[in-house]
Amino acid sequence: MTDTRGGTRHSPVLGRRSLGRALLDRQLLVERRPLPALEVVEHLVGLQAQDPKPPYTGLWSRVADFRPDELSRLLEERAVVRIALMRGTIHLVSAADCLALRPLLQARSERTARSRWGRELAGADPAELAAAGRALVEERPLTFESLGALLAERWPGRDPCALAMTVRCLLPLVQVPPRGLWGASGPAAHTTAEAWLGRSAAAAPPAPPVPAVDALVLRYLAAFGPATVADVQKWSGLTGLREVLDRLRPRLLLFRDEGGAELFDLPEAPRPDPDTPVPVRLLAEFDNLLLAHADRGRVLPEAYRMRVMTRNGLVRGSVLADGSVRGVWRLLRERDAGPSLRVELFEPLSAADRDALEREGRRLLAFSRLPGAASPARNRSGGAAGDVSAGDVHAGQGRTGRGRAAGGRTGGRAGGSAGAGGTGGEVIVVESD
Repeated sequence: MTDTRGGTRHSPVLGRRSLGRALLDRQLLVERRPLPALEVVEHLVGLQAQDPKPPYTGLWSRVADFRPDELSRLLEERAVVRIALMRGTIHLVSAADCLALRPLLQARSERTARSRWGRELAGADPAELAAAGRALVEERPLTFESLGALLAERWPGRDPCALAMTVRCLLPLVQVPPRGLWGASGPAAHTTAEAWLGRSAAAAPPAPPVPAVDALVLRYLAAFGPATVADVQKWSGLTGLREVLDRLRPRLLLFRDEGGAELFDLPEAPRPDPDTPVPVRLLAEFDNLLLAHADRGRVLPEAYRMRVMTRNGLVRGSVLADGSVRGVWRLLRERDAGPSLRVELFEPLSAADRDALEREGRRLLAFSRLPGAASPARNRSGGAAGDVSAGDVHAGQGRTGRGRAAGGRTGGRAGGSAGAGGTGGEVIVVESD
C-alpha cells in the first residue's frame, strides 16, 4: 500500500465494507481467538456493562472456548472491575485500565455532575461532599440508595439521589461482587477504586512515553479504527481531540471515507480486503461494536438503527451476517422448558447464513446453560430485562430445521411492530439440541 503517513487531499478512500472488515478484524469477530479473557478486555479497552450479562456474551462471541467462570474469577480476584468510564457508562475494564483511564475522564465526569445536579446542590461544597462520600463507601460498599440516604442526613433538604449521583461523578466508584458474577445476583454496591484495588492512579504502572490521552487514542484506533475525530470523541465522551490527532498525524496513516471525511489509522493495523468472508455472529446487548463511532454505518445500516437502539436507551442483542447487522435476538426462558433464542431478521439471509445462524444460536444456548447461569430477570411485561417486549411477536409452533418460524411457516412475516423503528421481519426461535 502507498504510504499515506501524514495524509494528503489524495488520501485513499475506504468504503463502508472496507471499514467494516477492518473493524470486525480488530474486534476479534472474523475469527474467535484463543486468548485470555483479560487480554481481550484490555485490547477492547473494556466492554460496556450496564447490565451484568453482556460482557460474558461479548467475550463468548470473540474468544475460542471462553467459559464464564474465567471472567467471574477475574472479578473476584479484582483483576477486572465495573466502573463508569467512557461516556459516563459502566464498563468492565482491567484494574490497570481503571486506574489509568478514570483520571483522563474525570473532568468530563465533574462537568456532568455540575450540569445535571449542580442547581439542586447549589451551595454544597463538592470537595466536602466527595470526602463524605468516600468515607461512607470505604467503610462498607453501598448502593446509591443507601449512600444518598446517609448523605442526606448531613445535607438535610437535599435530594438524596442528586447527592449520591454527584459522588459517583466525583469519585472513581467500582461495583463490587457479587454484582457482575455469572449466575449470581446482588445489589449494585460501590466502593472506591483505590479501596477495592489497594492502590491509586498515582501508584499505577509508569505512563507510556506519550501523553496519556495520546495513548488512549492509539488504543482506540487499534480496537476500532480507522476512525474520524468525531468517532474517537463519540466513543470516549471527550472533546478537543482534533489537536491530539494532529499531534499524532506523523505517526498515522490517513484515509478518507466515501463522504470525504478524514480517517486516521495505525500503520500496522489490519485492513482486510472488503470481500473477506466473515461469519455469522450474535452480538451482545450494548456491544462496543455498535457504540464506538459517530458514523455506525460500517456495520449498522441506518435503516435498522432504531430497531437495534431503542428510544429508551437500550441496545438490543444483534445478528451480524456478512459483516452487517441483519436482525436482533434475545434469550427466552420458560418455566417448564429449556432456554430458547428468539431471532428477528430484518432481511432474508442466504441458506448458508441461516444455517450458520441456527448453529451459532445453539452454541449460545449451550453457553447460557453453563454452571452458574441464572435466568434473566423478567420485566413487568414478561420479557427479559434489557429487552424490548412491547409489540414483540410471539413465535408460533411451526418448525424450520431446528428453528421455529413465527406463524408456523418458513420465511413467515411477523405481524406487528418489532420495536422502535419499523415493522417486524421473519422471526425464528432456535432451540437447544
